[in-house]
Amino acid sequence: MKPIAVTGIGMVSALGWSPEDTWAAIQAERSGLGRLALFESPRCGHVPVGQVQGDPSSKSLLRSGSRTDHFAVYAAGQAFADAGLGELSRPVRRRIGVVLGTSTGGMIDGEAFLDNLIRNGSFEMSLLRHHLCSCPANAIARRLGLSGFRGTVSDACASGASAVTTACDVIDSGSADIVLAGGADSLTRLTLNGFSSLLNVSARGCAPFDADRDGMNLGEGAGILVLEPLEGAAARGARIRAVVLGFANTCDAFHATAPRPDGSGALAAMTRALDAAGVSPADVGYVNAHGTGTKENDAAEARAIESLFGAHTPPVSSTKRFFGHTLAAAGAIEAIVCVLALEHQA
Repeated sequence: MKPIAVTGIGMVSALGWSPEDTWAAIQAERSGLGRLALFESPRCGHVPVGQVQGDPSSKSLLRSGSRTDHFAVYAAGQAFADAGLGELSRPVRRRIGVVLGTSTGGMIDGEAFLDNLIRNGSFEMSLLRHHLCSCPANAIARRLGLSGFRGTVSDACASGASAVTTACDVIDSGSADIVLAGGADSLTRLTLNGFSSLLNVSARGCAPFDADRDGMNLGEGAGILVLEPLEGAAARGARIRAVVLGFANTCDAFHATAPRPDGSGALAAMTRALDAAGVSPADVGYVNAHGTGTKENDAAEARAIESLFGAHTPPVSSTKRFFGHTLAAAGAIEAIVCVLALEHQA
């Protein structure tokens, strides 16, 4: 694969409405985890969550859409502007694609539909209009006038990262010249109560890789990156914020929710990614780990990292303590954190 440039970034998280807001909070060691206010949850209302503050519809300016739609459109607009694409003509926009990962889509509206049905016996069909996982990607394309390749990725917590790798494949195949890629998810009752029923949420706030870690905390938001061939980005004078040299996707098929304890699946992904990039483990200066704060994930991931790097392991951190586990948005948000870490050398 030819090198692919990151020329624009956009982000919404519990720490703010821009990458700059999130980065400043991380640098100040300020967590965005707090009390749930989005909906009532008798079982989990006391558990800290990374809830985005403010009205997302007032930011996205969409006339309708789910909470996830609003996050996705606002982050995409930031990334689009950051990449300097705002003045592109309609023919050029036909070659710009969107690949978005989501696991909840408009589920929070679907929950409202069911609540009305159960409590009142009423069918408010408009609440289902934006339920599908494909809706956020469609909303981005409509808002920005993009009619190129469009796809939705939904493979749980890997969705945002998988969307980025899928976008690279789309560009490499010649199916699009530029792709907006990332992930978006809102908090929902099903995900919050579901993870709680698995007994892997933390009432005191997640502490990834800590010996006393006791679980994860859910968050919400969106992360969007603008990707394009490095050569083309340089030719149009774009700001090159980072470069994707290689990637890999693996599935160890060990369990529906748990990683293989020895970390072999994650190790295979990292090894293949480095091979694809043509670099060695010694060339790596930082690892942004998935680091959910659960005992099984952190242990397996730590074993994978140790197996790859041995005694020369670079700095490793998980940023989920700051904005929670944002599910399908996680990989994309954390990719943007890596871009900012490179730029700030921090």
